[in-house]
Amino acid sequence: MTARIFLKKGMEYMEIRKIQMTGRSSFVLTLPKNWVDSLEIQKNDPLGVIIQSDGNLLITKNISGEKIQRTKNIEVHQKTDPVFFYRMLIGIYIAGYNTIAISSKDRISGKIRECIKEFTNMLIGIEFVEETDNKIILKDLLNPLEMTFANSLKRMFVIAKSMHNKAIESLRTNNIALAAEVVQQDSDVDRLFWLIARQTNMIMQNVHLAQKMNTTIIEIIPHYHVGRIIERVADHAVRISRNVEKVKENQIETNIIDKISIASDKAILVFTQSVGSFFSHDIMNANRIIESIHSLETDYSKINSEILDLPAGLAVLIRNISDSIKRTGEYSADIAENVINYEMMVT
Repeated sequence: MTARIFLKKGMEYMEIRKIQMTGRSSFVLTLPKNWVDSLEIQKNDPLGVIIQSDGNLLITKNISGEKIQRTKNIEVHQKTDPVFFYRMLIGIYIAGYNTIAISSKDRISGKIRECIKEFTNMLIGIEFVEETDNKIILKDLLNPLEMTFANSLKRMFVIAKSMHNKAIESLRTNNIALAAEVVQQDSDVDRLFWLIARQTNMIMQNVHLAQKMNTTIIEIIPHYHVGRIIERVADHAVRISRNVEKVKENQIETNIIDKISIASDKAILVFTQSVGSFFSHDIMNANRIIESIHSLETDYSKINSEILDLPAGLAVLIRNISDSIKRTGEYSADIAENVINYEMMVT
């Protein structure tokens, strides 16, 4: 006899089935008929049973562990908004689709083709496999095993830290070219984070990938969260650079720049320490980082008090820079909190 417990009203439910025993040592559990029918499982077909770290069992038809092939079809027309179309492509990539088929009843416009080309240049693993006047097929050729979560995160951290330091250096030296370089580097951080988001979704859909990548679902979620935070730190480095580009040479007094540099050094130090704590699983250091963030408020207050008598336009630029430095420090505390939360889950 089967009982049902509804988890959401009118939607999801859990079936409660009793274990039966055959012989003296074999236990049998019947499978839901609608699930068997939906996967076209026949008598004597093999199924995989995987013991999860939390004690649950995963039953799957995919006993080979091969990557599940998923295709997304998009139809475009002459009035398709290129910006919206590009955002859709990013969403499809992150969702974990292996193949993207773009088609049109007419010829695919030049603007849409430019979006597709920019998309493939921006992301890791996506390549053209077919192209005609009214059809383009993109395919993911990357082996997920080649890019581990840890390696992607470490690379993101190195780039984001470099971006922040370059942004502050561009302010100190009024180097507009260096500020522009920071803006360009942001795409490197984005593509790594999108890869992490994509791999996270793929593992959620196919647990075999987690085993092949020597990780678990419990482990990948904190990596995704930290990746998101690092991506935001990089965004604030871009924001600093954008404001630096608006500052005229010698417009900011040296004492203000010195205070900004001091605040920046402290923020990037705790950022470095928080990421280090994540990889070393050091919850004591993570806790110290969280406590230390409050002391940085003094540095931001000094900067903000210095700009009270400045022209409004310049004061806004400096305040924007100071705020981005402050956010970098606060994001470091967020990473440290993730360290503690993650360690409490696995210990």
